[in-house]
Amino acid sequence: MSASKLIVDKALRASISLGSSKIPSELAKSSAAFLSSGATKATLPDLPYDYDALEPVISSETMTLHHTKHHNTYVSNLNAGMEKLDAAITAGDVSGIIALQGALKFNGGGHLNHTLFWENLAPTGKSSRPSGHLEACIINCFGSVDAMKSELSAKSIAIQGSGWGWLGYNTATGRMEVATCANQDPLQATTGLVPLLGIDVWEHAYYVDYRNVRPDYVKAVWDIVNWDVVAERLAAVKK
Repeated sequence: MSASKLIVDKALRASISLGSSKIPSELAKSSAAFLSSGATKATLPDLPYDYDALEPVISSETMTLHHTKHHNTYVSNLNAGMEKLDAAITAGDVSGIIALQGALKFNGGGHLNHTLFWENLAPTGKSSRPSGHLEACIINCFGSVDAMKSELSAKSIAIQGSGWGWLGYNTATGRMEVATCANQDPLQATTGLVPLLGIDVWEHAYYVDYRNVRPDYVKAVWDIVNWDVVAERLAAVKK
């Protein structure tokens, strides 16, 4: 859980326990100090490859628009939302804090999801099949790598409207699971699963290259998955 979420949760609990619509002054001051410190400022990450590195699966045009326009908008709106949250906490305005949660979830999720997405893609020709512990874990949970890919593909394609398909890790059961999230809802905050691999099925991720044929895009994206990053995420969550 992030520090900013802890602050908001503490503020809400404090107000509820006091039967008040105002946050205690000491908590408001410490929360505002944290938010004003710049510790929560989001930035657009650099891509680990050139915009044309994923062609022909994803074109340079799509990558440029997706990264510099769509992802950058989530970053800008998240920072604007955090500034409003700062003001609401400083004012002890619990109603204001609650009103901001939808925008923070959407834009914060958009920033988080896209950051994970860029990292789990590899330049054309650099993707290989899962191996070692990652492959063994997939086989243990799904029966085969192809079975996992089929399940994640089918569920991603079936998302109504916009959203994300995910391969995640359940820390409670020690097993991988396939899940989907609507809009920009972040996987871990929504389901508790730790994200290992994500597929963006918002139309802006593929419309330039595949028009509205989502199945063709999802099938093609497997050719540029960075399995080394997926393996690193699995190793990190299992430490």
